[in-house]
Parts: sequence; structure tokens; C-alpha cells
Amino acid sequence: MKFGGFYEHQLPRPWVRDSEHTLLKNALEQAVLSDQCGYDYVWATEHHFLEEYAHSSAPEVFLAAVSQRTKNVRIGHGIVQTPPHINHPARVAERIATLDLLSDGRVEFGTGAGATETELGGFLVPQDQKKDMQLEGMRIAVRMLVEDPFTGYEGQFVKIPSRNVIPKPYQKPHPPLWMACSRRESIIQAAKLGLGALTFSFVSPEEAHQWVKDYYQVIENECEPLGYAVNPNFAVAAPFLCDRDRARVESIGAESYGFFMYGLGHYSFFGEHRPGQTDIWNEYKTNPQEFAPPEGRIQDCVGTPEQLRTRLRDFEQAGIDQVLCISQAGKIPHDLLCSSIELFSKEVLPEFKDRDLAAAGKRAERRARINDKAMARKPKVEAPRVETVIRAAGHH
Repeated sequence: MKFGGFYEHQLPRPWVRDSEHTLLKNALEQAVLSDQCGYDYVWATEHHFLEEYAHSSAPEVFLAAVSQRTKNVRIGHGIVQTPPHINHPARVAERIATLDLLSDGRVEFGTGAGATETELGGFLVPQDQKKDMQLEGMRIAVRMLVEDPFTGYEGQFVKIPSRNVIPKPYQKPHPPLWMACSRRESIIQAAKLGLGALTFSFVSPEEAHQWVKDYYQVIENECEPLGYAVNPNFAVAAPFLCDRDRARVESIGAESYGFFMYGLGHYSFFGEHRPGQTDIWNEYKTNPQEFAPPEGRIQDCVGTPEQLRTRLRDFEQAGIDQVLCISQAGKIPHDLLCSSIELFSKEVLPEFKDRDLAAAGKRAERRARINDKAMARKPKVEAPRVETVIRAAGHH
């Protein structure tokens, strides 16, 4: 089982002039430390207009900075919002390929649609069409990474003439592909498309075991790949913090991850948001129980090294391939986030790395088997290669 640090870039109010500058600089320090301590991935999400909850509107820039400060961690877009109204497929492909080249082939490419009216409405993306937009944009972007030249596309949401989209990625045929998932239905859809599942539903190991089983059964036997290689991979997100002082870390974790869930509820369910005015942190501290998950619903990894070791073994036994460590949340201090990474990597991570390394051969065999079976089912792209001549406009 592998481990990845996951960044929403949360920034509760009140803010001062340097708040966002400090937030991003601290996140870079944590990413470098994660690389040095043996983490496998650094992930960054993409959200827009979600004040306090996620100041991560340009993850490609943050991840580019990470790529030049690290040597080994995979650089994860978890995710790119691929509806063409938000990110044009050509711009997505260009950014992914450039980042892959700069990072020497360490990029992971996840797709998502965005969830809330605050961000989708900001780009005039209808809720009932966002998923279709997402998949259309993703299919085109992946073709652009591979086709030389891209032969053009006329679809429901975007029309693009033939062009050679450059540069091409370092990894061939393209970086590993993922999809954000929140329910069993979206996990099965990811499997049918040959995509890794980035699950953000905070499931227990018992729930995860069945989901993993279903995912692998579908991806091996029913998958018609969206891309030109499949990525059989199942990741789960979990609140994550490690410290020897159990009472301290659980108290800080409860407050900060409570805000994480409250902020999600504010934008998704019950909030009335006034851009630039609403103070979500103050509302949360005033009414912390207004939106809280049912008791025991979140399977967190917050505690001492011994506690984390036990909980992570349960995820490992469930067949999870990666844990997304949601550490930067609420107002958790930077020094605690750094000490958490160091303590976890020293006292918990080694045993999981040893078992992950021992299983590498068997995992590679499974990946090759699934890829061969799935690629035989991949539909042919009905896009005739045509000679395109673009005449330059004359100067007058």
C-alpha cells in the first residue's frame, strides 16, 4: 500500500496580507519533506471560488513548483476539472504534458467535474450536464496527449479542428489516469473506463473491501478504456495526523477535520454564501454541530503511531492500493504537519513500504493482465486522419 499527501489548501478566516503566501510556501515545505521521508505521491485538488475551504484553483502551478523541489514523489492532479467550460481540453493536455516533461515522467492525471453550485455556476456548467462535460473533455484531452496530430472532434460541448497538440508527455502513451469518486456508482464507472479510483467518501475498511472487490472485478472483465492504457488502482482519502500525544492530536484533529466537513456541507448542502463576506470558520465555531457526519462515519487516521499502524493495516487487508493523507486541514499548525510526516515516516511507514515492495511483482502481473484484456475491448476512435492546411492571413 502506498501513501500520498493530499492538498486542498484550506485557509479559514481571519486572513491577513500574507495568509495565502504563507499557506502555499508551507505546503511546498511539507511536499519536500514528504519526498525526503518516503511518501509516494503529492496530490493537489482543483477547486474554484470556495473561500476558506480550498484555495487550490491553480494546482498545475503548485505541482510544477513541487516537481522542481522533489525527486521521487509522483505528482498527482487529484483532480483536473475537465468540463470544457472550465478547462479547454487543449489547455489541459498542454499543461499535463509540460508538467510530465518537467517532472521526468512523474505525473498522475485525475479527472473530475466539480461539485458545488458556487464553482460550477461560476463557469455556467449545469449540474445535470457536468458529468457528460467532464468525460467529453477528458476523452479529448487524452487523445490530444497521444495523437500526432490530433485529428479533430465535434461533440456535444466542444468542437475542435485538427491540430498537433504539443508538447507530448514524457510517459507513454500518457500519464496514469484517475477519476474522483464519491459513491459506489462512480467507482464502478471509473472501473468501466479503466481509470484509477480516487475515492473521497471516507469509508471504513469493511466498506472499502467490497468496493475494491467490485472495482477490480469490473475493470478486468467489463472495462472499455477511456485511455490508451488502464490504471488499476484504488485510493481512499482519510483525515491523517500522527503525534505521540494522543489527546492533543485528537483534539486538534477533531476541530480541523470538523471544519473540513463543515466547509464541505456549507458549499454543498446548507450554506448561504456571500462571496467575500461569509465567515465560514466563525459560523463553524459558533455552530459546530450544524453539519456533522454521523458518529463513527469517518474512518480517520488521526492518532499515535500505534493507532495509525492498526488502522492502516485494516485498509491494507481490504486491498486498498493507496491512502490519500488529508493532513492540511482547518488550522492545523505547520510545525505539527511537519512533525506528523516525520514521525509517521519513521515509525509506521517502513513496514508498509516493505510489504509494498514485496508485492510489486504480483501487482505488475495483475496490471499487465488487466491491461491486455481491457485494451482488446477499447473502441476504435472514429476520426479519419485528414491533411489540414492552415493558410496564414496576409498582412495589409
